[in-house]
Amino acid sequence: MFNDAFKALSDPTRRRILELLSERDMSAGEIADCFDMAKPSVSHHLSVLKGAGLVIDERQGQSIIYSLNMTVFQDLMKWFFDFTKGDSKK
Repeated sequence: MFNDAFKALSDPTRRRILELLSERDMSAGEIADCFDMAKPSVSHHLSVLKGAGLVIDERQGQSIIYSLNMTVFQDLMKWFFDFTKGDSKK
């Protein structure tokens, strides 16, 4: 699971999408409006983020609304904490 998350986080566009979603839930169109790129490219980035479990989507009428999956972020933070905790013993 973490491999996909780290791969997704390695891209600056995907990190920016996550920053936007940290402010509020958004539709794909609203996210695309924040970038100077084709909508299919934004859709690809959202697909990678969703595949990594970093975002979840929910259909609301005609729109799909994206939001952060905080559970995965909490798991990542726990991993970082445990990793650094183990490193401090050396």
